[in-house]
Amino acid sequence: MKNINIQDLSRKIPIFPLTGAVLFPGTQLPLNIFEPRYVQMIDDALASPGRLLGMIQPASQNQEAGNKSLKKVGCVGRISSFNEAEDSRYLITLSGVVRFEVDEELDVTTPYRQVLANYDNYKTDTESQSSDSIDRSKLLALVKRYLEHRKILADWEIIKQTPTEQLINYSGILVPFTPEEKQLLLEAKTLITRGHALEALYQSYIFDLSGEKSDQLH
Repeated sequence: MKNINIQDLSRKIPIFPLTGAVLFPGTQLPLNIFEPRYVQMIDDALASPGRLLGMIQPASQNQEAGNKSLKKVGCVGRISSFNEAEDSRYLITLSGVVRFEVDEELDVTTPYRQVLANYDNYKTDTESQSSDSIDRSKLLALVKRYLEHRKILADWEIIKQTPTEQLINYSGILVPFTPEEKQLLLEAKTLITRGHALEALYQSYIFDLSGEKSDQLH
């Protein structure tokens, strides 16, 4: 969803706080919505012009009751497809638009939470990102080594054909990194810095799993 005017986005957005789930601009995230408060959130979002909601992680995985603090950065997505299941669930696809920082959480009467989103630091999210300075062959080698060591089955032919930007961003969504590591990737300012952070994560995992020097890629 490139070339969108950020000025057209509402600053008041509903949020879906979910540990371990991150969304990046230009990616798609499937979600199974079943809690009544979030089913209502989807109902309300679908009735709004932009169909927008924000994905954001809670600040802590082990929050005590009443501790509702959030990570500073999330990503706004547009509900690009949805199906209503017979048991009052929604199966939706959220398409990432732009990252945001939480300016403040709002007092609301809705059962779901809403925040004032600030998009100022992420205006380039809506523009085409250059991946020219990313060493694609090195990144692919790291992905392959990681998958082998973790014994994760994946279609390697599809991975090889995936554009570099998508390879980087979907790694943050699909690879079982920790919530903190996913947040690190989300908060990386540019695609290039995210790519370098991703390489470092893959290397650290490969080293931990194999005991080999992970920079020796063949």
